[in-house]
Amino acid sequence: MTALLEVNNLKKIYQSRRSGVAIEALSDIQLEVEAGEYVAIMGESGSGKSTLLNILATLDKPTSGQVMLDGRDLKTVSEKEAAAFRRQHLGFVFQDFNLLDTFSVKDNILLPLVLSRMALKEMLPLLDQVAKSLGIQALLEKFPYELSGGQQQRVAVARAIITKPELLLADEPTGALDSHTSDQLLEVFQQINQQGQTIVMVTHSSIAASRAKRVLFIKDGLVFHQLYRGEMTNQQFLEMIAETMTALLSKED
Repeated sequence: MTALLEVNNLKKIYQSRRSGVAIEALSDIQLEVEAGEYVAIMGESGSGKSTLLNILATLDKPTSGQVMLDGRDLKTVSEKEAAAFRRQHLGFVFQDFNLLDTFSVKDNILLPLVLSRMALKEMLPLLDQVAKSLGIQALLEKFPYELSGGQQQRVAVARAIITKPELLLADEPTGALDSHTSDQLLEVFQQINQQGQTIVMVTHSSIAASRAKRVLFIKDGLVFHQLYRGEMTNQQFLEMIAETMTALLSKED
């Protein structure tokens, strides 16, 4: 069976604007993500995990290598069609929510469908479905500034999944939340994954990563190690992740 996401020999080199020195953010990334998986990507600052996520999101282009999403090489996505491609195939959840304060919750969630020019009568059943699944029906007429951080992040998740994307990309989704609210959001991620949503999440939090089915560790632009949850509990997986992160940080180059 072909993986939903395939990354082959991915390399990214930046030129420093000040010194002109080449900086290798990604050296040779190889990974596959099957449909229905929930994968967390971890690594210390500067390891390349955010660069990788930006390339998967078609927000950046690799220096060399290949990214295939559902059989399509992302190199073939032109700048002109990139925004439409992201709306149709990808969902995004960011650390800082990225909601529009002048839009109601309802309008924020519907925005990607509006941009895709879907008819209102087709949008409303989808809105009802995601609002119920995330427990935010009572918030639809409110505005983001009236909501707590946890409520705003649920709205952001609703906006991300209303298009039924092949792949949901999450960038430090619990970074701006307190521990209780983070826990609630991670329950939401596990719930939508159990409903079939494929998730790739970049996080520095071992607790967040412990909710995934698989964790990839990136060091110096390479996949250093990976762990599978298998039958482990959240706590057991958390302990294994913490041990691996300690080894990653202490391992000499």
